Amino acid sequence: MKKLLKILFILFVVVLVLAGAVYAYLNIAFPKVSAAPDLKIEATPERLERGKYLANGFAFCIDCHSDRDINKFSMPVVAGTEGKGGMDYGEGAGFVPAANITQDKETGIGSWTDGEIFRAITAGVSKDGRFLAPMMPYSLFAGMDKEDLYSIIAYIKTLPAIKYKVPDRSLKFPVNVIFRTIPADANNFGKRPDGTDKIKQGEYYGIACKFCHTQSDQGKYLPGKEFAGGVEFPMPDGSIVRSANITPDKETGIGNMTKELFIAKFKSCIDPANLDIKTRGYNTPMAWNFMAKTITDDDLGAVYDYIMSQKPVQSKVEKFTLQGVK
Repeated sequence: MKKLLKILFILFVVVLVLAGAVYAYLNIAFPKVSAAPDLKIEATPERLERGKYLANGFAFCIDCHSDRDINKFSMPVVAGTEGKGGMDYGEGAGFVPAANITQDKETGIGSWTDGEIFRAITAGVSKDGRFLAPMMPYSLFAGMDKEDLYSIIAYIKTLPAIKYKVPDRSLKFPVNVIFRTIPADANNFGKRPDGTDKIKQGEYYGIACKFCHTQSDQGKYLPGKEFAGGVEFPMPDGSIVRSANITPDKETGIGNMTKELFIAKFKSCIDPANLDIKTRGYNTPMAWNFMAKTITDDDLGAVYDYIMSQKPVQSKVEKFTLQGVK
């Protein structure tokens, strides 16, 4: 019996040492990303206009990195906080606040080079080499046209400095290890569509739709669940909101929705009267108001065409669980 206990103890120590060695290796070897490129982006009027459209639209830079009014439907951005950061996007992985992306040199990215910003957006590594959580969808931005990325960077650098120290993030185990291994050099940039192929145009602009409406595991989309919804978003009041099934399924998706109704659903949220959460009975992080103010009908229509070209998935989603209601 003593001999068996001794063997088990030795095995336990060996496993412990190996686990420690693996953990140490992962912390030293990752993230495996190249040095920031030497970039100097010229802020032309065309880039600033394009960057403003993307950062306030499909790229969701301003939406995610600002304060949002939780007392209004779709939680519109609070004026004067654009780029300030601080909102938690941990989604069960821990506390993951959005970074301050204003030009403040101490608490924001005012001291970052263009190359460092580019690397963060496309490879998931900050100025100091720290890995970013994939809630910042750098893997999706890595598939954008480089010129569009340059435009976003040029625009972001015009955001007025806001001195606000974002609290440190706190990731749970094992995601704190897994997230470290995800960042990678971007080597497969896309090309901005010219508008002749509406489905390609919609695919390009619909990256955020797929990101929020597709369940994933360890940063990878679950096969067969594309656009089927069910991704959980904890709300400030303790409620849980789940992204809708937006596949063309006629029973559980949006297969019966026309393009005109799809566009109108967004545009209706420009009216402040439609932002009253009391009349709706629940709130949502879906940025209806934010997108409606910026995105053109043509681009929204292209996204609709792209979504409707996808495979229908029958998946009924319980859209929300109110606080205290099971």
